[in-house]
Amino acid sequence: MSKVKVAIVEGGNGLGISDTCYPILHGATMTDSSDLATATNITTALLLAAGMGTRLHPLTLDTPKCLTEVGGVPILKRLVDNLRAQGFKRLIVVIGHLGNCIKEFLQQHAGDMQVDYVTNPNYRTTNNIYSLWLARKQIREPFLLVENDLVFETCMLDEMLHTDKMAISKILPWMNGTTVELGPDRQVTAFRMGGDVCNDARQYKTVNLYSFSLSSWNKIEERLSRYVLKGKLGGYYEVVFAEMVANGTLSFDAVFFDKDRWYEIDTNVDLREAGNMLSRPRSIASRSLVVAESAAHHV
Repeated sequence: MSKVKVAIVEGGNGLGISDTCYPILHGATMTDSSDLATATNITTALLLAAGMGTRLHPLTLDTPKCLTEVGGVPILKRLVDNLRAQGFKRLIVVIGHLGNCIKEFLQQHAGDMQVDYVTNPNYRTTNNIYSLWLARKQIREPFLLVENDLVFETCMLDEMLHTDKMAISKILPWMNGTTVELGPDRQVTAFRMGGDVCNDARQYKTVNLYSFSLSSWNKIEERLSRYVLKGKLGGYYEVVFAEMVANGTLSFDAVFFDKDRWYEIDTNVDLREAGNMLSRPRSIASRSLVVAESAAHHV
């Protein structure tokens, strides 16, 4: 274990910033930011894990959502294994509800990844737009934004290692929430929030995985700050992304995730169904789906 790292901890008023030192896990050292900024592949991930996971009660009363088990394995363990297998070196985690449990778990399972923490003390009354904004001082390189309730196969991250990508999938009945529309070049052209449907365009489900270049992140940070300064802390960061895509200040290339090989965990039913999904062998048809979808947008 090495000496110290600096984590950002927001003050009780939600805006003041103070520096607190924690040990870096497993002897990791701070990586030179200039090297990270020019890396070919993304090697830093930002995980938002501050929420209470109320729809998973009673499991999440004494266990963070990301430590609930799918097929006998904690969600966070699968995620860490996926990131390490893809060469990620640094993990930034925004914690809140039962944050110490997450720290203890990562101390045992993060391997040689550097882990930095950001605390959201207002996790009971704020949403992920605020958690993302709180992490801004820790981000100095291109990064992958990950939600803490996703299970997926390691290989599905291959295309997400490059900047300004967004994971999407064809829609299945269990999927709800934000969807997007695509142009012929696989660029995201519009977000559809809260059931907002455009009947003239095919829509795809957001997977809640995004990769960002530093230039894109700088623009996002500015827009997030506007929301925070206005006290709009209870919304989702997709609102910001939607506005920026609409006005042309942000763009994403779509990366297709196999709809049958990923799951978003919100309820106890999701835990069961995700476990069933992972226990099924990957079929030839399933393996070819992403290729077929991608090819369709090049015609």
